[in-house]
Amino acid sequence: MVLIYIDQADQQIKKSSLEAISYGAALAKQLGVSAEGIMLGTVTDDLSSLGKYGLQKLHHVADTSLNHFDTKVFTHVLTDAAKATGATVLVFAHNLNGKAIAPAVAVKLQAGIVTGANSLPNTSNGFTVTKTVFSGKAFAQINIDTPIKVISINQNCFGVQMHDGLATVEALSISIPSSSIKITSTHKVEGDVPLTEANIVVSGGRGLKGPENWGIIEDLAKVLGAATACSRPVSDSDWRPHHEHVGQTGVQVAPNLYIAVGISGAIQHLAGVNRSKTIVVINKDPEAPFFKAADYGIVGDAFEILPVLTAAIQKTKA
Repeated sequence: MVLIYIDQADQQIKKSSLEAISYGAALAKQLGVSAEGIMLGTVTDDLSSLGKYGLQKLHHVADTSLNHFDTKVFTHVLTDAAKATGATVLVFAHNLNGKAIAPAVAVKLQAGIVTGANSLPNTSNGFTVTKTVFSGKAFAQINIDTPIKVISINQNCFGVQMHDGLATVEALSISIPSSSIKITSTHKVEGDVPLTEANIVVSGGRGLKGPENWGIIEDLAKVLGAATACSRPVSDSDWRPHHEHVGQTGVQVAPNLYIAVGISGAIQHLAGVNRSKTIVVINKDPEAPFFKAADYGIVGDAFEILPVLTAAIQKTKA
């Protein structure tokens, strides 16, 4: 059986989990086994509707103490859940939570693991999983030969697949250890679209010349329904908050569309965005390295181009 971890935040299922379900369901079909999910905590979403993404059964540990993520507690509960359900493959999204608990669960289960997989395993001769390495410059094919296998999948590598039917929801009784973490306060990042869940990201660099010019980035993001981001020099200069910094040392994103404005394209930045489906670069320097990685490029002054682009998009929506 393939067991898919369904991540949630603020009692709502994360978009990355829907892709994990689709991936897990396709893998289960390939292996000829059932696709089942594991949910920790309580949510406001209709859990049976997860069947439309391919899930057949959902095991729900509905304890409110699990509404706040704790690596140690979640590792314990997921390990016991995998044993109780007889899972042979566990699937996680390769997001912040998945990165924290998938390796820990694999250790507890003595399971082979591949993190950041980008396609379904090849099961014609073993169980071989492909992933990117060296900041996306190459691919590695890794064979897992342990009885239990753990995979975390890169965001936006597989897509969300739709199916018919509803999932059966069953309560799962698992002992929950006490958390050693005490939450004293919660400060939420402001913004309409969470950066890690965004389909479109508009990002700015030092070419914007100063924080006072960020309005043209925000205006374009607003008409596109996009999240805003920035390069590391921008966040280091306190033009923008550090949670908007994307790159190798910041948030790694994989939206359908990434628009880079006034960003030269250093290798550290590219490492955090090169899984984007489509990259558009706007820069007045025709020699900017980012153009080599771009699907589309515009050579010109961002202060002239962005207002025109924003107005054109607004016109199409009118």
